[in-house]
Amino acid sequence: MSKTHENTPTSHVRLGYARRDVTPPVGIYHRMWGAARHDRATGIHRPILADILVFEPLNGDADQRLVRMQFDFVGLTNEQQNPIRIALAERASVQVDRLIVTYSHSHASGFLHPDRKDMPGGDLIEPYLESLTETLEKALDEALQNLAPVSISYATGRCNMAANRDYRDEARDIYVTGYNPEAPADDIVVAARVTDEHGAHHLSFVHYACHPTTLAWENTVLSPDFVGATREVVEHATACPCVYFQGPCGELGPKDGFTGDLATADRNGRQLGYAAMSALSSLGPPDTDYVYEGPVVSGATLGIWRHHPMSDDRRRHAGTYHEAAFDVDLKLKDLPALEQLQSDLERYSEEQKQADQAGDAERARDLGARAERCRRWQGRVENLPQTEQFALRCTVWRMGDAIWVTCGGEPYNQLQTKLRERFPDLILLVSPLSTDCLSIAYLLPEDRYGIGLYQEEPSSLAPGCLEVLIENFAEQIGCALEA
Repeated sequence: MSKTHENTPTSHVRLGYARRDVTPPVGIYHRMWGAARHDRATGIHRPILADILVFEPLNGDADQRLVRMQFDFVGLTNEQQNPIRIALAERASVQVDRLIVTYSHSHASGFLHPDRKDMPGGDLIEPYLESLTETLEKALDEALQNLAPVSISYATGRCNMAANRDYRDEARDIYVTGYNPEAPADDIVVAARVTDEHGAHHLSFVHYACHPTTLAWENTVLSPDFVGATREVVEHATACPCVYFQGPCGELGPKDGFTGDLATADRNGRQLGYAAMSALSSLGPPDTDYVYEGPVVSGATLGIWRHHPMSDDRRRHAGTYHEAAFDVDLKLKDLPALEQLQSDLERYSEEQKQADQAGDAERARDLGARAERCRRWQGRVENLPQTEQFALRCTVWRMGDAIWVTCGGEPYNQLQTKLRERFPDLILLVSPLSTDCLSIAYLLPEDRYGIGLYQEEPSSLAPGCLEVLIENFAEQIGCALEA
């Protein structure tokens, strides 16, 4: 039987939204890259933004309210983000686990970790974060005041800006993190249009999987990386705000990246923005599906399809609202000892000073990068539980035809592609870097361990954890579909 009806993926919810410019001050500690030789941010490329979204089911049940905060930061530690979450959860009248924080993960937005407070520019971190809470509280109040019924229409497009970055340097017999022209990369863009009860377009979403690592060690200014230009393209075309959501991108980064050239970041962002606009432009009127009306005899016998208002059953389905928060226990690998990390840090730091004094800039840069790796491992080990497993907090959140997923860490994109294979009829938006975003680092496929990839070195997790996570998400999505 020929198909005569094509649904437009849609969510019907109550949504409130607000945005704030949260750009850190120039001069704040900025050095995210081990190879960087600067410490302080010297300027601003584009603003660093925070978006706050409040969701409720159509019946306005505040007990099912969810708050999502999306930042341009690379990420905050639990020590830093939990006080913010607690304050805003109380203000929104929700429990803390109903306030989800995710990050676009720009590596140029400033490195705000507590262990940087004694470094140049580190004295600005704590005052900045204290002021951030007050800014976000006002934004949350605005989002709560704006709560109203909306229709979210989803479309998919493609963009090849992101590339696989697990490259085998055969001449040197090593893996490096850089463009791999021989490996595939997920190119799916999910774009969404949020309209009010009168059909007016008020907000857009763009979801894509790509590390914001266009700008690297040569860059000294605060920037959201390609995300800024992506938003600019969509906002210029639609005359309304655009929120960017990062996808799982453990092995994905810009094909053209690792530069200090701001124009390259903007070019990458425009490429993604135009792809998102292509997807958004494919959408018909809100709350319509595409229906075959039959033949019309002309020079040829034409098959006519038109946008028809959703049926009552479709509207009820689009208003389905279900969410679940759960922990997935993942096995930790053998972790380095803090004493050894401190010893290595001191040795590399001293050798770096000697290389600088000798005028060997390349060796000094490399030693500084190795010292930075030790410093980051110290932070992870100090914040991980003294157990054999790590409880990773996850959410599955169904709104009509769409499933929104969040989890901590930096999983490989296989998390998203495998779930989409299992649930091909759903719009699936997977957002990593949530809650415990930095403690565990990467989640690699089991067969990618032991071959020399960078991502294995900082990962706190043992092989097989990504596969366990996929199975748990699949089970929870299945439950959401049955609800």
